[in-house]
Amino acid sequence: MKKVVKGIVSGAFMLAASQAMAADDLTLQLKWVTQAQFAGYYVAKDKGFYEEEGLNVDIKPGGPDVAPVQVLAGGGADVMVDWLPSALAAREKGVPVVNIAQPFARSGLTMVCRKETGITKPEDFKGKTLGTWFFGNEYPLYNWLSKLNLPRDGSAEGVTIQKIGFNVDPLLQKQADCITAMTYNEYWQVIDAGLSQDDIVVFNYTDEGVATLEDGLYALEDKLEDPAFVDKMARFVKASMKGWQWAKENPGDAALIVLDNDATGAQTEKHQKRMMEEIAKLLGDGPALDEASYQQTVDTLLQAGSDPVITKKPEGAFTHAVTDKLK
Repeated sequence: MKKVVKGIVSGAFMLAASQAMAADDLTLQLKWVTQAQFAGYYVAKDKGFYEEEGLNVDIKPGGPDVAPVQVLAGGGADVMVDWLPSALAAREKGVPVVNIAQPFARSGLTMVCRKETGITKPEDFKGKTLGTWFFGNEYPLYNWLSKLNLPRDGSAEGVTIQKIGFNVDPLLQKQADCITAMTYNEYWQVIDAGLSQDDIVVFNYTDEGVATLEDGLYALEDKLEDPAFVDKMARFVKASMKGWQWAKENPGDAALIVLDNDATGAQTEKHQKRMMEEIAKLLGDGPALDEASYQQTVDTLLQAGSDPVITKKPEGAFTHAVTDKLK
């Protein structure tokens, strides 16, 4: 009997080892640092959803010194998280990135202004200083200003564009009248810093008709010619969406999983839980890219004034080959 039990146990270990060896390695490059903005991917790894799909996923955090497109193009990742504007800009410059899935259906981008500046409507931006990031996030703002006929030349009849870091100090220190802020991150940093909701005016890019698609998943075009790679991406997207659904239903626990993966120790439980609750509002019902939202993003970029993000309508910038396998 002992020999039989020993044989069964040994067989189980051999099977587990075989399954582990058979797992496909996959590297995901995030757009930014470890935070609840990417909770679905960390949850999928923590809960074994990737493992269930035969994947061994390595999640690489981003940061101010990391350009996801460069990492992807250089072979440092199989798939990346990026915003559609920066992805399309990269594609026009010769890096053939393709959107394979779009977990985020809505934009979280806002413009937060101090009320004491007298700004009550977008037209009041005239003569003011607007702080924004230059990480692909400036493009929707350029379109918005173009629609308002406000040049970005620093004149009294235009606006001054200030390149800011990924913090809210320029607004707090009154170096800028307004700054870009995500609903799930910088907005709450402003509130936590001591400004009340009565002290600020918030303009939502979606309400202003200049929203663009944000966190999507991108791979290189030539790799998508390989059916095996498409299959691997489909399994990755399936498990990731399962992770996002779990995170949406369990925001508090998802935030704790994110914190467990934060090697810097910079994130706080309060901020991550609040971020996850806000991120849940941006998620779509499925992973497929909505073509109407895609077209709005393209139109927004083509109409960004004298310095357009893209100069022509992109071709082949997205595919449903991956998400169609999930139907």
